[in-house]
Amino acid sequence: MAAACFHCGLPVVEPGRYRAELLGAVRELCCAGCEAVARTIAAAGLDAYYETRSSTAAPPAPLPPIENLDAAAAGTEAALIVDRVRCTACLWLVEQTLRRTAGVTRAHVNYATQRAHVAWDPAKTSLSALVRAVRAVGYDAYPYEPRRQDEVLRRESRKALWRLFVAGFGAMQVMMYAFPAYVDEGLSAEAAAVMRWASLLITTPVLAFSCAPFFSGARLELGQRRIGLDTPIALGLAAAFCASAWATLSGTGEVYFDSISMLAFLLLGARHLEAAARRRASRALDPLLRWLPARPLQEGEIVRVAPGERLPADGVVTEGITSVDESLLTGESRPLRKQPGDELTAGSINLEQPLAMRVTRAGADTRAASIARLVERAAASRPRLVDAAERVARHLAPAVVVAAALAWAWSRDPWIAVAVLVVTCPCALALAAPVVLTRASAALLARGVLLTRARALGAFERASEVVFDKTGTLTQGSLALARTLPLAPLSEAEALELAASLEAQSRHPAARAFAGLPVRAVSDLIHVPASGIEGRIAGRRMRIGAARFCAVLHGKPLPGALAPLEPECTRIYLCDDEGWLAAFDLEDRLRPEAAALVEDLLARGIFVHLVSGDDPLVVGALARRLGIPAFAGGVTPEGKLDYLRRRQRRGRPIVMIGDGLNDAPVLAQADASIAMGGGAAAAQHHADAVVMRNSLADVRGVFETARRAMRLVRQDLAWALAYNAAALPLAAAGAIGPLEAALAMAASSLVVLLNSQRPLAETLPWKASISSSPSPSPSYS
Repeated sequence: MAAACFHCGLPVVEPGRYRAELLGAVRELCCAGCEAVARTIAAAGLDAYYETRSSTAAPPAPLPPIENLDAAAAGTEAALIVDRVRCTACLWLVEQTLRRTAGVTRAHVNYATQRAHVAWDPAKTSLSALVRAVRAVGYDAYPYEPRRQDEVLRRESRKALWRLFVAGFGAMQVMMYAFPAYVDEGLSAEAAAVMRWASLLITTPVLAFSCAPFFSGARLELGQRRIGLDTPIALGLAAAFCASAWATLSGTGEVYFDSISMLAFLLLGARHLEAAARRRASRALDPLLRWLPARPLQEGEIVRVAPGERLPADGVVTEGITSVDESLLTGESRPLRKQPGDELTAGSINLEQPLAMRVTRAGADTRAASIARLVERAAASRPRLVDAAERVARHLAPAVVVAAALAWAWSRDPWIAVAVLVVTCPCALALAAPVVLTRASAALLARGVLLTRARALGAFERASEVVFDKTGTLTQGSLALARTLPLAPLSEAEALELAASLEAQSRHPAARAFAGLPVRAVSDLIHVPASGIEGRIAGRRMRIGAARFCAVLHGKPLPGALAPLEPECTRIYLCDDEGWLAAFDLEDRLRPEAAALVEDLLARGIFVHLVSGDDPLVVGALARRLGIPAFAGGVTPEGKLDYLRRRQRRGRPIVMIGDGLNDAPVLAQADASIAMGGGAAAAQHHADAVVMRNSLADVRGVFETARRAMRLVRQDLAWALAYNAAALPLAAAGAIGPLEAALAMAASSLVVLLNSQRPLAETLPWKASISSSPSPSPSYS
């Protein structure tokens, strides 16, 4: 019969593999998790726990079996919790390991959230292979799941607090024993020896238990043939302890057990503050990932949602009238009224009355899940400035070890080498930026802006030019039919029916003007971006869209007696292969925030362009009305891309703001881009930020937040570089000792952390909005 685990009571299936000395005897344990916990309890001198407990401990939560990961993985990208990391160098190694794995197309690791976002080619690798690669270099990884993330954070926090407590308690005791030697020169040799031995005995568990992460991290770093943040600290602590222990054994020389214990306490305190800052920064992004329902739902399933509950899936109201809060997804705090037939978004909160909904998308297919994946991707990406800082931090640790060796060789004083090893702070270099960038993503998300690539913050800050699309961007994109102009012997009602038939399946704003009208059967339907739609109705080949698109079909010029176009309208045409059939004037209103946004950008010194596929006269009228200095109309999607590239050749960072399917290529080409939330999915996929409330008022916040965030990053990096440049020579010259070095290092991290928590946005009233009178409207673009 298998023995029971001394810690949790489960059967021990591998006797002799996991053991720990508890209550004066070697005890059998069932797994590495129980062994680690038991050894921690023993090292802290808390063995009595096993005598007084009323039941065995709960077994540690099992990690998901690697072989089951592929079956559970949805898609070809995932967010992974990275465990057993100790510093930025660890995460850098994990990131490089993932990037070098065959089949990986993208891998980023965020130090603030300690999560990796990885995408892969399923034909070349799998999620299980990626997890194996991470575990092969000494770390652990498993798919992100909120409850497991909470478990990891709680476990790490408990261990960190215990280590900090033991180090603090030890430091106080050792300082008490060291104090007589500092103030009483007449202390007897016997008394001094007793004090030294007592200090040695108390410092030993501080080094063995509290400082275990430094030594295990250094061992892992050296095993990987690299020098990270833990290596200099472990060398300094080990050197100081060995020298003091030898002095105690030999009875000659100075001892610094008080400095060692206090040094350990300060180092662990600094790390605890860093971990708390990381948790605060990442917590703002987590609510979006925590709404998942307890059970899986199926498309078409009817679900009842009580007041106060979150909607478990995307769907449509089938019963009930209520209001919902969509602030989790859009940042919009005002409740939205919902009634039968209205669409619902997963993660929203039902506020008033019970409702029934039919599920249309569930789980990973919901809009909230898609947004969450983009948030994870944004949190893991970094501006080039941050990458450069992390490279400096990685090279700083080896330089510190070399400097400490040279200082020891030159001065023959080991304590100078210890001070050099301790005083430098590469963590401040690598810590500041991830915290600020994660906070920036969360701040924008709270204001209804989804940042999909954090690296774009640098481009938003440096932007010297902004290019606007027109349809659905500067205008509301909600077109209404102003008038119908028949151009052939057919009635107005027949012309509208033909137009509505061709537009029935289109998502273009122009199609909304014909919604609700009678339609006919259409075959051979073809959508031509920025031009129009072609199809066959009752065997007749027909087109609707721009004049140039229709003229190609029949080759006839427009009638000369056509009524003039009103300035606030745009015109599209209907034709068949024999000639013109009708013209339709559509009107669109300018967004009320457009004028204020353009004014604000110009006041910042940003040059503004308007580039659209609409009629050049309409585009010019709108540009003049808004005060936009440069504009171009009648531009194809290829022309927009060429326009942008010509501007980029001048070396000026350019931001593109658009919403249509035809804007996707130029959004991807721009240095940074913003898509409107009501636009095409392809445009949002290629954009660096998505305005989910579909309001231009939120665009201003993107530039303001980027400016403040990047300013904080630069301040943090400047401080970290200046501190290290000053502290290293002072320590090497013997001007500061080990204890002062530890204080300086902790203070440096604290300064960076406090600066990183400064506000990222200002609360200013929006500038006076313009009149909502009709404005130049878009043509087919």
